[in-house]
Amino acid sequence: MQAASDEPLGLTVHSMPSPNQALDGAEGRRTVVGRWKMIAVMLMCAAPVIASYFTYYVIRPEGRSVYGELIDPQRVLPALTATDRNGAPVDVATLKGQWLLVAVADAACNALCEQQLYLQRQLRESLGREKDRLDRVWLVSDAAPVPARLENGLRGATVLRVPAEQLAQWFAPVQGHSLAEHLYVVDPMGNWMMRFPAGMDAKGASRAKRDLDRLLRASASWDEPGR
Repeated sequence: MQAASDEPLGLTVHSMPSPNQALDGAEGRRTVVGRWKMIAVMLMCAAPVIASYFTYYVIRPEGRSVYGELIDPQRVLPALTATDRNGAPVDVATLKGQWLLVAVADAACNALCEQQLYLQRQLRESLGREKDRLDRVWLVSDAAPVPARLENGLRGATVLRVPAEQLAQWFAPVQGHSLAEHLYVVDPMGNWMMRFPAGMDAKGASRAKRDLDRLLRASASWDEPGR
């Protein structure tokens, strides 16, 4: 048998990663893990809100109708130039944190406007112990003085002046109608999400109350009275 020839042993030398490379890799892994943790926390925080809207919008027992028109897509609260009745500027972001029932009209407030403000007030009172989760808001679309005859009914309401052209950035009426003919529902995050039919009467208001009851029940797990 032929003897194997003596040959030098071949070795492959792999270079070791430098300390900086090792640290960079560890830092990258920590960054990825941190991002996933942040996403998980955000999903956990948003889950109650998502669940309540899913319950209201999707899981509806057969035969149950919604009186108000659901707005899709919802309109977020824009940057409005708002002032109080004395002309002082108001940050509209302060409206967030509560469900809002909003009326829109010029300061003269005709008969339709007075009816809307009356129904707005009655709807909130009809919610009983849940009424503190909903605020009445009247957005006045001009700079004229508010009539003294409205003072009593406006107690407890938020009255802000917002130029008419800016209101159109947030709300919209049904085609053929005006902004002043509707009442609008805004969620605690500032999203306009429902519009009640134009010229709502007392019978319609009773159906609107059922909508508000459902919204408040669906959001009870994450929404509390007060801002």
